[in-house]
Amino acid sequence: MVRNYTDLEIINRIRGLKSFKGFPLQRYIVGIRSNEDKTNTPDDKFYIFEGERFITMTTGTTNPGSPILEGGFLKYNKVGAAVVKSNECYYDLWKHGYHMGKMEALQQVNPIIVYRDGDKDGKSEEIGTPITGLYGINFHTMDYNKFSKEIKTNIGNWSAGCQVVNDCEKFYQLIPTFRVQKFVTYFLLAEF
Repeated sequence: MVRNYTDLEIINRIRGLKSFKGFPLQRYIVGIRSNEDKTNTPDDKFYIFEGERFITMTTGTTNPGSPILEGGFLKYNKVGAAVVKSNECYYDLWKHGYHMGKMEALQQVNPIIVYRDGDKDGKSEEIGTPITGLYGINFHTMDYNKFSKEIKTNIGNWSAGCQVVNDCEKFYQLIPTFRVQKFVTYFLLAEF
């Protein structure tokens, strides 16, 4: 699992990204993708900031689950599973809405950069030529039951590219805080 970072470490790392244009004044999300990337395990972290002030942190995945990586992606895209490009700033990426019409989520409304991982080896990889577009990369949790207190340990089909929180209770405490914002920015970092 990704180590814990200080607020300053995260802020300074984001400032060093080529796509950095400044920090939003409202709340935003910083995903940090684990270098270990244990197969089908939510071993990444999501930090919530407002301006440069840290709010909270939760765990989850920035990678598709192994069923998707091993060929399940064909249901969505013939080329490969969507793996979001790390070390990028995605300004105004999401707005409050629903995932699959079944759960509160942040829905993708602006372009994101992804790699299409189609080698079916079950490992999430940033390989090939990155492409930019609208792919339904949402921010949601791993349970349609908003009263679940379970912390999920298996990604499975919960991510085909979406950024997914595995602590259901934490997600449902967090998501209402984004309802008042028009857009939500996302910074995705590789573990550093």
